[in-house]
Amino acid sequence: MAISFDKALGVHQYTVGLRERNAELIATNIAQADTPGFKAKGMDFQQALQAATSGTSMGLDITDGRHIPASSSMGSGDVLFRTPTQPDTGDGNTVDVNLERNLFMQNQLRHQASLDFLGGKFKGLTKALKGE
Repeated sequence: MAISFDKALGVHQYTVGLRERNAELIATNIAQADTPGFKAKGMDFQQALQAATSGTSMGLDITDGRHIPASSSMGSGDVLFRTPTQPDTGDGNTVDVNLERNLFMQNQLRHQASLDFLGGKFKGLTKALKGE
């Protein structure tokens, strides 16, 4: 009997990579907090997760006949500009450091929860394969 990893691991196999991508975006926002004109970016996590679980690709275009067709079912999600939550300070930067720190912590907690879940699933699968 074959093991279906999609059924065994559920959505968590996709959330790990998406959470890592989201952490990169948030970390970039925090790093650019003092850069004039920098616009805070984020991703629509639900949309990216839906794209990853449905198997749709990112839609990379082939612009030359020598290009190798490329697609990713990871569904990295569209990077969007975040709506500013604080008044403009005059330099055009839209990063709210407190908001970004909170989003980063929330993202990391959910990332760790997915890793813990996957670890438990793999332990269970290992036991099943060993016949324990």
